[in-house]
Amino acid sequence: MKYKLVIFDFDGTLADSFPWAASVVNHYAERYRFKRIDPADHAELRNYDARRLMRHLGVRMWRVPGMARDVRKRMAQEIDKIPLFPGTSEMLQALADAGVLLAVVSSNSEENVRAVLGPENVARFAIFKCGASVFGKAPKLKPVMKKCRVAPEECLLIGDEIRDAHAAQKTGMAFGAVAWGYTNPEALHALRPQEFFDTVGDIATKVVNASPD
Repeated sequence: MKYKLVIFDFDGTLADSFPWAASVVNHYAERYRFKRIDPADHAELRNYDARRLMRHLGVRMWRVPGMARDVRKRMAQEIDKIPLFPGTSEMLQALADAGVLLAVVSSNSEENVRAVLGPENVARFAIFKCGASVFGKAPKLKPVMKKCRVAPEECLLIGDEIRDAHAAQKTGMAFGAVAWGYTNPEALHALRPQEFFDTVGDIATKVVNASPD
């Protein structure tokens, strides 16, 4: 196989949390003093990377950690509203059966990630590195590779945001973009990811059948 280790982003990649996030984001606008989001603007905003989105909304960087903690806490209270994307469990099982090492690197809390995945899926993962800052995924990726004893060229980071692609590039690993998450597929295609997945089932098919270059 081309990839010995597959590292997953969580929200928008494994978990369909965008509808929930969209429903609660404006509750924090006044508290953290940023522009409310008009649902009519969602399609356009899905073309933005995280920095551009923050500028557009007027989000101050120093407020982000507090807001992230509040949102994670609320999600924990409403975790039953966060489903996995259909086919996720089957895809993870297929990768595990093929001997692929699996990991999660996420800005979400490990508690939330484990709760949504459920015990059977959690058991398929070698490591969780959660609680990353908005632009802090790259430092989380390096210890995952070290613990799994896998070189960057044998790793694939799968995610749904532009910042995921940048994190993969910083650490020298391949990036696999998904078509079903937060960022518009066209914006992700423009980044020229090493892999692109149109469906959840594509992940297992392409990763398991991929041959080394």
